[in-house]
Order: sequence, then structure tokens, then C-alpha cells
Amino acid sequence: MFAIGALVLTAPAFSPSSFAISAWLDDTELQRFKGATIDGRYVNGKHFTEHYGSDGRLNYVEAAMTLRGHWSITQGTLCTIYDFDETGGCYRVSRVDTNCYEFYFVSRTEQAAPGPGDGKPRWTARGAIQGHPSACQDEPAV
Repeated sequence: MFAIGALVLTAPAFSPSSFAISAWLDDTELQRFKGATIDGRYVNGKHFTEHYGSDGRLNYVEAAMTLRGHWSITQGTLCTIYDFDETGGCYRVSRVDTNCYEFYFVSRTEQAAPGPGDGKPRWTARGAIQGHPSACQDEPAV
């Protein structure tokens, strides 16, 4: 994801989804990522794959780049912190379809999560859990 942290981007201008955006996933719902691998795409079209190990380890791949680190769930955010790379962060996650999740940047560190109360999270990416049919559209809809 995410190095979703690897590329923190601004909100996109895409068409609206036919599936209503759900509320932010809570700590219990975020557990669905434990042991899962996400295939995703940033607003700029770059693809990534990120694996959330059952042991809290994280593996991120984008083109020829690989990052490793750890992931955690912190106050309603999914945090991806990379070893030797400061591009990670914490994200609010929304399920926008049966197997399609959108990630919204809120803070750079776990200590700063969930971010300022008055700040609006910024959309960064969307992805689907591997092993299940993706419900994400070709073009992200935020």
C-alpha cells in the first residue's frame, strides 16, 4: 500500500462510483488485511502490490522497486512503515465495493495517527485483495 506511502498524491478527478462509499473501516475490520496481499493502483496509474504478513511484516513492490517494513492498525488507520524509507504512513480505508478498498493518507507516522481532527484525508490509491475477484473499476472513482 501502499507505499501508498511511496506516493502520497492529491485527490483525483474521476467519475463517481455506483457503489456507495462506506464509512471508514474500524480496527476490527482492518484486520482483514492481516496475511493478505493487495494489488492496487495510484491516482497516477502506477500499479503496486503489497503484502501484509500475519507477523506484522510488510513487503511492497512497484515496478523494479521493493520496500520492506512493518504494518499496524492504529486508531482506525492502517499504517505502512518502511525500513530505511520515509514514504510510508497511515491511511483511513474505505470499502467501496465487494473487493475494492480506497486508501486515504492521514499521517506520516503511527505516533501521529489518526492525524489532525480537522484535516480531511487525501485519496491516494485503491486496491483489491488477491485471491478474490477484484471489484475495482479500471478508473478509480472517488
